[in-house]
Amino acid sequence: MNTTLCIFCFMKESVQDRPAAVCGADRPTARESAFLTITLKIFGKRERKNYMNWNIITDSSCDLLPSTSPDGRIRLASVPFTIRIGERDFVDDEHLDTMEMLSAMEQEHSAGHTSCPTPDAWLAQFEQADCAIAITISSQLSGSMNSALAARDMALEKNLDKKIVILDSLSTGPEVLLCVKEIERLIRQGLSFDDIAAHARNFLQKTKILFALSSFDNLIKNGRIHRLTGMLAKALGIWGIGSGSDEGKITFESKARGAKKVVQTLVSTMKEHGFIGGNVAISHCDNLALAQTLKNSILDIWENTSIEILPTRGLCSYYAERGGLIVSY
Repeated sequence: MNTTLCIFCFMKESVQDRPAAVCGADRPTARESAFLTITLKIFGKRERKNYMNWNIITDSSCDLLPSTSPDGRIRLASVPFTIRIGERDFVDDEHLDTMEMLSAMEQEHSAGHTSCPTPDAWLAQFEQADCAIAITISSQLSGSMNSALAARDMALEKNLDKKIVILDSLSTGPEVLLCVKEIERLIRQGLSFDDIAAHARNFLQKTKILFALSSFDNLIKNGRIHRLTGMLAKALGIWGIGSGSDEGKITFESKARGAKKVVQTLVSTMKEHGFIGGNVAISHCDNLALAQTLKNSILDIWENTSIEILPTRGLCSYYAERGGLIVSY
């Protein structure tokens, strides 16, 4: 922009030096006007390239709510799942009352189910920015990825110049959150769209996710564990501890009795996975106290760790159930 301003100042001085009768009251010549117009267009394009707007889009498996950066360059958008409990539909957007949904779940005897975002919901977000990066819940757990891919094809049919990439998180919740934060950091560093997409894919291959469940109501209602077994485990204070596999599936690995043992097991597993400090995200389903205890235990061992705690939104609340924790690192 400095070059443009200098050219403009030079032209203005040249015009001012010319007699009024010749220049027509300080107006530049047609040649000067054309040169200025071309110059401004060139620099305008460069300015736009440096300040492209971005839309980072997740489905509502990510516990971050929609937001926009202070400079307006980066939007975080969310496309909602719909959660069916009995005869009620709960849309997992920023207006959802998660506590009301949890209460409905606990009072309902039949199994609930979820519906992934539609292609139209993804498409609406892809059309909002020059560059769109979408991150979905694991394709092994939902059809959200397929909806996003269909929407991308529709968006590119309308505008081939759109930059859109779809990332399969092979995970959910806080692991998606960590990837969003990493993408924001890379955008501010000025990396290209392709470099950011490649880095984000690699990032998701390195992060891990663990979860701890204190309630097994959903598993019982869906017939995944025997009712008596689930009720006995809950009565004895037994938690189920699991993780996400490299293929994007959820597996139960161990159990722990009592909240203290749960924290110890989670921290021990992080050690086994080679965690040495860095960024951690903890999502809790109506259990801030235990999330804070886990945070403190992590910091006692790894001081050079940044930890963000968030309440679960609708989808993760549906699966984690009241009291559950999900942690990614």
